[in-house]
Parts: sequence; C-alpha cells; structure tokens
Amino acid sequence: MPSTIAGNWKMNGTLAGADAYAAAMIAAKPAASLIICPPFPLLARFAAAFASTPIALGAQDCHARPSGAYTGDVSAVLLREVGASHVILGHSERRAGYGETNATVAAKVEAALAAGLIPIVCVGETEAERDASEAEDVVKTQLRHSLPAGFQGLVAYEPVWAIGTGRTPSEADVTAMHAAIRAALTAQFPVTGTATPILYGGSVKPENAASLLTLPEVGGALVGGASLKAADFLAIAAAAPSV
Repeated sequence: MPSTIAGNWKMNGTLAGADAYAAAMIAAKPAASLIICPPFPLLARFAAAFASTPIALGAQDCHARPSGAYTGDVSAVLLREVGASHVILGHSERRAGYGETNATVAAKVEAALAAGLIPIVCVGETEAERDASEAEDVVKTQLRHSLPAGFQGLVAYEPVWAIGTGRTPSEADVTAMHAAIRAALTAQFPVTGTATPILYGGSVKPENAASLLTLPEVGGALVGGASLKAADFLAIAAAAPSV
C-alpha cells in the first residue's frame, strides 16, 4: 500500500497561506497518501479545498468527551463534522506540555474512533530514556496503555529528542524500534496489529526522507516543520515508496 505522509503544522499557518498550500498540493497529485493536519481554524478551509481530492485532513488533538464545559477544547464529533478524517493524539508536546497520560490518550482515542475519526497515536522516548537503554520499554508501555481494545488507526514513532532538533536516530535505531513496535502491536492486536501502519517522525526532511521511508516497517512519516512548505512536503512525499 502507498506510504502515508502526514504533515503536522502545529501552531502555524494563515488563511492566505492555506489557500496557496492547498493549490500546490492539488496540482502536484502525489502518489503517497497525504494527510494535512493544520490548526483547528484552518480545517474548514482545507476541507473545502480538498473536497474532490484524495488528500485527507487531520486535526492535532481532540477532547475525550463529545461536548461540555471544556473551554478551548474541540470534540472529535465536531472535527468530523467540519471535514477531518484523522486526528493526531498523544503527541509528545501534548504529553509533556499538557500533562497527558497514557490513560488520557486512550480516552481520546476511544472518542475519536466513536466519532468516525482515524487516530494517529504518537509514541516515543526522551533522550534520557534512550541513554538509559529504556527506549523500547517506554514505547511498549505507551502502546499498551494508550491504545484501547479495538484500536484501528496509525501509530507514529517520534523520538522526543529528535523532534524539531534536526537530529535523527540512526537507520539501525529506527529499524529496531519499528520492529519492536510491530511485535508489540501484533501481540496486543493479533488480528489487526500486523497491518497497522507505523509512521516515523522526528526531523524528517527532503534530505533524509528516502533513506527513512524505505526502512523495514516504516509505513510513512509524520512531518513537522518540513510540512509547512509545500515544496518540501511534496519532496518528502515523492521520496516515499509507492507500494
């Protein structure tokens, strides 16, 4: 199946920039499966632009409840209504900056699935955890407690120390972690775990995309900063294997 290339815009972007970006994506007609994950206010704009294209739209978070007194939060139900098909959950910036636990992430995954969204669940270790040879144990624990029964979606491995730093793990490290994730998913979900796409994230850019995306069990990429420029994001998508 084609690689999945998801772009996490984080807290970046403008309405004018979204229009130009969408036009570039549509004109390029990339072979990879693309998911654009902009800030909440841009979702409807992109949904309209991508309505007749295969380009998918994702949100960057959702609340675990469908409604309520949760100022500043957005429900999975509303995200689906405005055109999102995917949602990023458990990103390290949410876990570290907002105190999200594995249980919090699992509750959000359940809400996303109930609303008809496809979750992209992030896992990854800090530099201290890798230096202590705890990386695989940390990631396996996150998987075990962040993915509820019946999980169907994508998993994104993002070593925390590589996000936005320009540093990437060695190809051997990426291969080993993706193999460990696949084994954990297969053990946790015997029916679906063998086919769950595993994306790599963490300073993915045009210069290293081809080498990362052809590694075993790497089913695509979750791209941060490099997804903000259409040319860079398309270059990453072009580097992905088509099957």
